[in-house]
Amino acid sequence: MRGPEPVPGDADGVYAVLSALERPCYVVRAGGCVGMTHAYPAPGDGVLLAAVGAMPPERLGSPGFLRRHGLRRPYMAGAMAGGIAGTRLVAALSRAGCLAAFGAAGLTGSRIDTALESLRRELGDAPYACNLIHNPLAPQLERLCVDLCLRHRVSCIEASAFVQLTPDLVRYRLTGLRRDPAAGVSAAHRVIAKVSRPETAELFLRPAPRAWVETLAAEGRITAEQAALAALVPMADAVTVESDSGGHTDRRPLGVLFPALAQLRDRIAREQTGAMPPVHLGAAGGIGSAHAVAAAFALGADYVVTGSVNQATVEADTSPSAKHLLARAGIADCTMAPAADMFEQGIQVQVLGRGTLFAAHAARLYRLYCDHDRLEDLSPADRRRLEERVLRRPLEDVWRDTAAYLTAHHPEQLARAESDPKHRMAMVFRWYLAMASRWAVTGDAERAADWQLWCGPAMGAFNLWTAGTLLAAPEHRHAAAVADHLLRGAAYRTRLHHLRATGVRVPAGCADYRLPPQPPGPPTPHG
Repeated sequence: MRGPEPVPGDADGVYAVLSALERPCYVVRAGGCVGMTHAYPAPGDGVLLAAVGAMPPERLGSPGFLRRHGLRRPYMAGAMAGGIAGTRLVAALSRAGCLAAFGAAGLTGSRIDTALESLRRELGDAPYACNLIHNPLAPQLERLCVDLCLRHRVSCIEASAFVQLTPDLVRYRLTGLRRDPAAGVSAAHRVIAKVSRPETAELFLRPAPRAWVETLAAEGRITAEQAALAALVPMADAVTVESDSGGHTDRRPLGVLFPALAQLRDRIAREQTGAMPPVHLGAAGGIGSAHAVAAAFALGADYVVTGSVNQATVEADTSPSAKHLLARAGIADCTMAPAADMFEQGIQVQVLGRGTLFAAHAARLYRLYCDHDRLEDLSPADRRRLEERVLRRPLEDVWRDTAAYLTAHHPEQLARAESDPKHRMAMVFRWYLAMASRWAVTGDAERAADWQLWCGPAMGAFNLWTAGTLLAAPEHRHAAAVADHLLRGAAYRTRLHHLRATGVRVPAGCADYRLPPQPPGPPTPHG
């Protein structure tokens, strides 16, 4: 048996052939020499040893996913809360043929309204999405977001953090259902659900619960025809399988979670009667290098979703100082900290640990909350440390600002806090957790040690991959360029794997995709 067939010669010449992804690639032996070319050998010109077809990035995923969402590339940028994934980021990726979700979570209705109006005016019918985050403590916020999406004719939402379906999510999905002579049923509103557990995925892989459908029809919130068609469509058009990621995360490895949900998707599809549309599966979490993107598609992903890496792009609506801090992160520089939205339950989020004391301060707040029933029970030493090192304000001032916010936005929470000292303490501590993310967005230098930056290991992987290249510096990390290089790098690696399977060995200088070189000048930060 012959060993691997080496391709000798100039590595730059071989790379030029390999990296022309839109053209096929042939390995030919002629006159005792082995070479690589784009031209299929004519009779008598040599012996064909191996061949791989064209591998443009758009072929990595599912053509059906691209058609359904009007995309050119199987790439999505997930929403970053608080408007960090803002209109600039969404518009830039939409123009590049990708999908991005506006980070509506945590924003006021007026800010969401203004952003969606801006996107509709700028993009028209071009693809984009809006995030809808599950908020069991304030369902009116879900209702408001859905109402705004319907008002501005947003045709796709990214549903995240859902542990159960809600009436307003179901209402969005079913509104606009109509009979289609060709497809049987046409859905005006698409849902991409982000999940990390099989039991949650199953909710979106099946049609809407009949009880919710009947209730919505009885209340006149959907039509009788839409209620009848509800059983013919799953709740989601696509399910994003989220592994270890920034923010809320179960930290499960993609190689374990994705196959499990793929099997679940296929089993439910076999059980369904009728022509139920297929549900596409995407991969998220840890997507920070071409290697990870290629691996996700090798697992069977129809599309990939990036998160942490977009926070350090030019178009992200966070401060330049925060972007530079993220650009120095390594793959081990993330840690877990108490979450602002589920503080009392002890739920945690993954944040950047390097360069900030936020995680340590937030953990201390949670310990104090667990150990005491009211602020008045804090020891003088604990109170002094809290006011001087963490809050950096008197507790009375923090409560005054918190009460003012609750009066305007959550009066029911204010009433509870005034009657329940434990809840009042939680609201005061939540003030720090909420403000910490705002300080990072605005780049508040006085509170730099308290910045909360949602971040997963993908950020460190991206910094490692781009070290010494043009993309090492945040000012060169345009969102569309990041997407392009991740996809082209993944396509290049996929082409190498195909050649390796045929027994071809390329020169060492061609073993990886080449990012644009770093321009002359001072070195840029990297992990």
